[in-house]
Amino acid sequence: MSLERSIAEGIGAMGLAVDPSAPARLARYLELIEKWNRVHNLTAVRDTAQMVVLHVLDSLSVLPHVEGCMRILDVGTGPGLPGIPLAIVLPRSRVTLLDSAHKKCAFLEQARIDLGLDNVEVMCERIEQWKPAQPFDAVVSRAFSELSDFVVQAKHAVAPGGRMIAMKGVYPFDEIARVPATHRVGKVVELHVPQLDAKRHLVFVEAA
Repeated sequence: MSLERSIAEGIGAMGLAVDPSAPARLARYLELIEKWNRVHNLTAVRDTAQMVVLHVLDSLSVLPHVEGCMRILDVGTGPGLPGIPLAIVLPRSRVTLLDSAHKKCAFLEQARIDLGLDNVEVMCERIEQWKPAQPFDAVVSRAFSELSDFVVQAKHAVAPGGRMIAMKGVYPFDEIARVPATHRVGKVVELHVPQLDAKRHLVFVEAA
């Protein structure tokens, strides 16, 4: 099965509505990761079939929770996860990809150009030192840090009334207990990713 078809079937199984051109662009994105991975070790996942589930579908599981957000920040994005898949399916949203690793930022900039993602901006910065010109409606992290560190380091980037969203595996009881008193966990949502035999949760954090 082609990458494009595999992605399209996964998106369909998740009940997501995306532009018909999205699966082809998402497949092209995975091909770019595979190509760069040979030299730059962007991700430990080497097989593109696994990338469909572990990278694309896992990232898109956040989509229903950020639709309507016009400015999205992906903190510690690595090779662009979940930011690039979200930017592909949310062309009206502005997505900022932030990472401090220069080789990853070089890949992100190349992917932005190759995929024609005019709604994407790449920032090679540490979040705790970066001062965005405008705050964000949603600040998302997938594999950035523990919840408390995410809150402390990224809270300045959230617009009033905006949300911090952390992608986690099993329900993070211990991490939630360590969230600073300035913030509180609004809700935790269990995610379901086709063909992924692992727990996934979204943790929503807001100012107390």
